[in-house]
Amino acid sequence: MREIFTRFGLWLQKVIDFTYPLFRRFVPVEVYRYGVCGGVNVVFDWVLYFLVYNIFFKDKLVDLGFVALSSHIVTLVITFPVITLSGFLLQKYVTFTASELRGRVQLVRYLMIVAANLLINYAGLKLLVDGLAFYPTPSKMIITVFTVICSYIGQKKYTFKTSTSVRNRKESERMEVGD
Repeated sequence: MREIFTRFGLWLQKVIDFTYPLFRRFVPVEVYRYGVCGGVNVVFDWVLYFLVYNIFFKDKLVDLGFVALSSHIVTLVITFPVITLSGFLLQKYVTFTASELRGRVQLVRYLMIVAANLLINYAGLKLLVDGLAFYPTPSKMIITVFTVICSYIGQKKYTFKTSTSVRNRKESERMEVGD
């Protein structure tokens, strides 16, 4: 299965890198890949959230017996694991491929950052939808801006951390290509 993800990731890298020359002067390739992969995952998140909310839970209170959850929170609980998995796979196999950390370590670290993002999402939705009476989907979009910034820093510096020798080798390769 890893081989399939690796091949697909390399193919996606080539597709993404095709448009990179337009942005080379503005951002490093890793940031560009992160932005594209993250952007695709965010749009997927918004579409999935919109569909699940509007098809299954719109304006319904879901009573689990011990707690009642509002429709926008139930939708978040359902869509978040799907988005988490797709985001991890994109970041591992497309963006941060130089990391030498074991996949299990990366996954645990990724899930820790995701947990922090889940808390930000939950608190943000409670504030914007319940507290300020904003619509659920635009509220989710607003919160996404904050979580993207936190995620990039965490993923680069912690989850998919690379050793100094790998960073130095990649830097010299990038300088050679730029000459």
